[in-house]
Amino acid sequence: MLKVALNQYADDAADLHRNAYNAAFYELGLSWYWDANTDDDLTVITGGRNRLQHYLNTCQAHLLKVYEADFLIEAIQAAKARCYETMTASGTRVTRSVNWAEFQRGEVGV
Repeated sequence: MLKVALNQYADDAADLHRNAYNAAFYELGLSWYWDANTDDDLTVITGGRNRLQHYLNTCQAHLLKVYEADFLIEAIQAAKARCYETMTASGTRVTRSVNWAEFQRGEVGV
């Protein structure tokens, strides 16, 4: 029973971090969305900075022609930290998953 509760807590924590990244992407105007499958693919890479670097290199390489990777990663990490803090300030462990990329498309009418 304790093992099930710990696994659920770990899953909730992973969801919360992923949702904070998605909120940060939205905040920065990036139409990225990390779903559970993307998150699973990235878990083999240790550390948020390394995951972002890998994601930039493999899925968003065109941005590296305009921006330095360190600049993008720092901006994303700072926004993610703010979003995570906001999400956890009330003591909530789980937040509703929102596909900010789809939400953003609706805002600009695409």
